[in-house]
Amino acid sequence: MEQKVDHQTLLRNAVEQFNELDEKITHFSSIIGLADWDQKVMAPKKGRNVFAKAIGTLRTEIFKLSISQEMGQLLELLSLKENHSLLDEPTRARVREYKSYYHKSKAIPTNLFKEYSILTAQANDAWEEARENNDFASYLPFLEKIIAYKRQFAEIFGYDEHPYDALLDEFEPGLTVSMLDPLFAKLRESSVNLLNRIRKNGKSTKVEVFEQSFPIEQQKAFNRFILPQIGFDMLAGRLDETVHPFAQTINIGDVRLTTRYLENNVRSALFGTIHEAGHGIYEQHVNANYEETILQSGASFGIHESQSRFLENMIGRSKEFWHFFYPKLQEYFPDQLTNVSVEEFYRAVNTVQPSMIRVEADELTYNLHIMLRYEIEKGLIGGEIEARDLPAIWNQKMKDYLGVTPSTDTEGVLQDVHWSFGGIGYFPSYSLGNLYAAQILRTIQKEIPNFYKKIETGRFDVIQSWLKENIHQFGKLYTPNELINKVTGEELNAEYLIDYLEKKYSDVYEL
Repeated sequence: MEQKVDHQTLLRNAVEQFNELDEKITHFSSIIGLADWDQKVMAPKKGRNVFAKAIGTLRTEIFKLSISQEMGQLLELLSLKENHSLLDEPTRARVREYKSYYHKSKAIPTNLFKEYSILTAQANDAWEEARENNDFASYLPFLEKIIAYKRQFAEIFGYDEHPYDALLDEFEPGLTVSMLDPLFAKLRESSVNLLNRIRKNGKSTKVEVFEQSFPIEQQKAFNRFILPQIGFDMLAGRLDETVHPFAQTINIGDVRLTTRYLENNVRSALFGTIHEAGHGIYEQHVNANYEETILQSGASFGIHESQSRFLENMIGRSKEFWHFFYPKLQEYFPDQLTNVSVEEFYRAVNTVQPSMIRVEADELTYNLHIMLRYEIEKGLIGGEIEARDLPAIWNQKMKDYLGVTPSTDTEGVLQDVHWSFGGIGYFPSYSLGNLYAAQILRTIQKEIPNFYKKIETGRFDVIQSWLKENIHQFGKLYTPNELINKVTGEELNAEYLIDYLEKKYSDVYEL
């Protein structure tokens, strides 16, 4: 009896130590999130270099805690079969998350990690300047170093088949090139086929409605109006401007969205804001019991993207969404929209038009933008492509995939921020998000039969309640594969997105 009590005490003490370490790491990560947001949104340019070093130092401290001897001993103890079975489900999930990171990162020398962290913090400014000045050469040295680090990390992490697998796993645990290639091949074939049919037989849309000035102040006002309507809690978040839109969670009660306003492209900020709201609402809805733990974020980047793409496209670009919101949009832009019907507007926002910029791409061609980046990243990490050759490779792939060629590197290879923060392996998450979202849509329509009627009458609370109950509240409790199976009853299946796109664009283009 005495021995049993001792074991329980030992386990209880270990869990308490683990909780303290988890909380400390999460607090530091929250401060890093705030610093990242500030650097991209508020910080004056002259102070950013030192700021970047400070961020690198704090990231290194988090790294040290995550791979410390204390963490290693706790994970070993809590992973023992006789102990693991006694832990509650959230604690087991937290052990899983830290254990995965520990084993991948333990072999990375601390000084190497610090160098990399400072480099990526500085590379963001270098990318911004290069993008602004159409100067790929000035960004190239940063990019070459980041790719070299990523190749090195892939070898340290280890992989079975392709070095890119090691980096994919960082964003979508368990995903590999051999799993992704067939999913993308099926989606690419159907997308190109549908695109060709639209070009050949589609009835034209009134896309010229967007080729006029939409004053930025009115755009800002409409965004502030629409965010709480669709479920984003403005008392637990805010909306700001930046070069490349993103969402940043400081904690569940402080989720920050950013967007970019273009006077001659009202769709950019409008749908960019709805997209980021999908990320933000997810984080605001995580179970409050997971606050200050590693579970307070989403299940994976792909699942996170499913929520932003679901809100932006499957809800935000639906006919019913605009039946509800279009009269209000006309109030904000009477000169531009008074003579445009809601049906014309709906078809216009769903215009298929191969373009240079990923974040402004339509639903159909968007996945082709992702596949282009996926192939480039595989080549970079596999050693078949070098950074210096990227502008030419990028432009050729744009021509091959989308039939358009960028006239500058700013609208070509420099358009995305991801490589500057080391996010190689991130891009596939966007198309995975589309695949997950279509599968979730099929399920939610079964469980809420009048789903689109709810949208048409502005009952976003019903939809958000379902998403919170079935997806958002769990945070990182489940792996992405466990979650999609729990929600939809099956593994990820590309057919749902293919069917969704076919049905939607047959309607929009009267095919």
